Amino acid sequence: MLYLIPTPIGNLEDITLRAIRLLKESDLILAEDTRVSSKLLKHFEIQSPIESFHMHNEHYKTPKIIDLLKKGKTIAAISDAGTPGISDPGFLLVRAALESQIEVQCLPGPTALIPALVQSGIPCDRFVFEGFLPPKKGRVTRLETMARETKTLVFYESPHKLIKLFEQMLPLFGPERKLAVLRELSKLFESSFRGTLEEACTFFNANSPKGEFVIVVEGVKN
Repeated sequence: MLYLIPTPIGNLEDITLRAIRLLKESDLILAEDTRVSSKLLKHFEIQSPIESFHMHNEHYKTPKIIDLLKKGKTIAAISDAGTPGISDPGFLLVRAALESQIEVQCLPGPTALIPALVQSGIPCDRFVFEGFLPPKKGRVTRLETMARETKTLVFYESPHKLIKLFEQMLPLFGPERKLAVLRELSKLFESSFRGTLEEACTFFNANSPKGEFVIVVEGVKN
């Protein structure tokens, strides 16, 4: 069995009892960064073996993991925070496991996407999740396509690219497009900004962005 187990995006109390139990029962835990995950495992007294599994080694490690699963091992995959496979490693392993007729289960649990969307104040009945935008090549083209989307848009951005992102969006989305910028969700310094794109540019130029951001943008009106 392969389990994908969501881990807290900030507050450690957000992990589920089932997640803790399965991590303790697993023969092996695959972690995006063992240094980060070891702190979580130590906090909950989880002593299962752990090894790294991330975007730089998942291609060559996946066949070895599939072999272990075929031998009957129970393996849990976790990321640094949130649900594996959502802008984190996990998809390649899931696909390979399913192709090998190995059962896969993903537990419900933490992700920055849904809390940000729900508390944004922007319609959340229909939305498009874009993850992280391309860092360079194809970035403007993606934004041009997004600017025409009628559904609510949700995506992630790093603090050092946030102001540039809003400046790139201005001529495409228009200064009056409404958005919400959610920062450090569930963490000690969680904060939010709600307003127009033009107001966001002004605010973040005056307040240097720090932390992890989720941006929610209203769709273009028909």
